[in-house]
Amino acid sequence: MAGSALYETFARAPLSFERGEGVWLTTDAGERYLDLAGGIAVNSLGHAHPHLVAALTEQAGKLWHVSNLYEIPEQRRLGERLVAATFADKAFFTNSGAEALECAIKTARRYQYVSGHPERFRVVTFEGAFHGRTLATIAAGGQQKYLEGFGPKVEGFDQVPFNDIDAAEKAITPETAAILVEPIQGEGGIRDFPLASLRRLRELCDARGLLLIFDEVQCGVGRTGRLFAYELTGVEPDIMATAKGIGGGFPLGVCLATDEAAKGMTSGVHGTTFGGNPLAMAVGNAVLDVILADGFLDEVKRKALLMKQGLAAVADEFPDVIEGIRGAGLMLGIKCKMPNGKVNEALRGEKVLAVPAGENVLRLLPPLIISDEDIRLGLERIRTGVAKLSASMKNGGG
Repeated sequence: MAGSALYETFARAPLSFERGEGVWLTTDAGERYLDLAGGIAVNSLGHAHPHLVAALTEQAGKLWHVSNLYEIPEQRRLGERLVAATFADKAFFTNSGAEALECAIKTARRYQYVSGHPERFRVVTFEGAFHGRTLATIAAGGQQKYLEGFGPKVEGFDQVPFNDIDAAEKAITPETAAILVEPIQGEGGIRDFPLASLRRLRELCDARGLLLIFDEVQCGVGRTGRLFAYELTGVEPDIMATAKGIGGGFPLGVCLATDEAAKGMTSGVHGTTFGGNPLAMAVGNAVLDVILADGFLDEVKRKALLMKQGLAAVADEFPDVIEGIRGAGLMLGIKCKMPNGKVNEALRGEKVLAVPAGENVLRLLPPLIISDEDIRLGLERIRTGVAKLSASMKNGGG
């Protein structure tokens, strides 16, 4: 049998889905799975959401691409809506989270350059972070497993231990431009960055003339029950990258910044061919229509509490399998006692999809439109899968 024509860079589960509706995915064999993975926090409004389908279909019949050589009215509109809803004054649209992070890093470096500090280009980052797969963003993330085999690490990133603010302060040199942090680490294992620590980072940046960059690629766009996670902290960044949920499944990212932070990003210094194209902008605006509607985020918070309490009950019942539950909103993590891959497989056996993460955590990132009934069903199936693992361990199969 001939090998796949694709790069073998993914360890894919033996599943292929033909269609989706809401929080449900149907395989080509007709089996239905409850999607608590959400395409890794991407399908913020679930599958085939009527408003998103209508927006994309209408735009597809009119105009797909013109490039940023011309005005794109829907891009201007989406930018204005994001600015109105956040700390930011300016937006730059990209196709992915990694590109949004690249823009954020360039914005910070350029800010220092035009402020008379061209020597300031380094960025302090935290262990366990994941900022993307480009050469610069794997250097920012600093994880050896992603850096190995790609030559010298891109210069300009200084890693410190997670939540070690004293180490972050010591890492600041006359060459430091910014501090980059995820308010909640996703790939790192659903780890909340403590509020007091974020406040100290803000104070450090203000005192040293540095910019504070938040990576909300995974935790943004309603995932925590607020439009962005920084709103939970009382700490505003100077620059923020987000993606995933903002496109609801369509490739879309954005770098947001204050006027001051973006002052160096003038004509010609940065660009994108596809970023901000009419198709992406139609979908992005449609996503905001739903998420910014009255009461939507309050419902996310209510449903998140229902789900977290239910998971905590399962953890209490099976402490041999689950160590604890962590996370905020509908960005939840099951800290596992046994390998998270084994727990993930057990859940998949009950037709529930989840996502492994660092620290032996299994992530639950369901569409924000999940119903109470689907939450109850999901919890029931999770309990069944975990109960089977627990019984297997007691019978010597663990």
